[in-house]
Amino acid sequence: MVVRRMEGTVPQEVAGCPGVTKRVVLGRAEGSEEIALRYFALAPGAETPRHAHDFPHLVKVEVGRGVAVDEDGHEVLLSPGDYVYVASNELHNFKNTGDTPFEFICIVPARGEPPVA
Repeated sequence: MVVRRMEGTVPQEVAGCPGVTKRVVLGRAEGSEEIALRYFALAPGAETPRHAHDFPHLVKVEVGRGVAVDEDGHEVLLSPGDYVYVASNELHNFKNTGDTPFEFICIVPARGEPPVA
């Protein structure tokens, strides 16, 4: 068993996304070969890139307010306690629409988080 606190992780800037950081809280480095738990923080006005990938992910909003943008461009308001399922190959992104940080947990299959170099 591995127990880890957020403070024990290092935030890394997401390339090409000013104001977006990601922490891999639990993943391959802790021995998980099947899933990875990541924590994203978006500064006010920041957003993740519009993208799709061949794996699903689960999201739980922890802090702030923002939107999930679906493949048709529809924005769904999100706040703490909301959960999101993004299917494999679904075009999507997340935006911080508030004036405070927007933070969420994102769980993906291990293949969705590149191995640590």
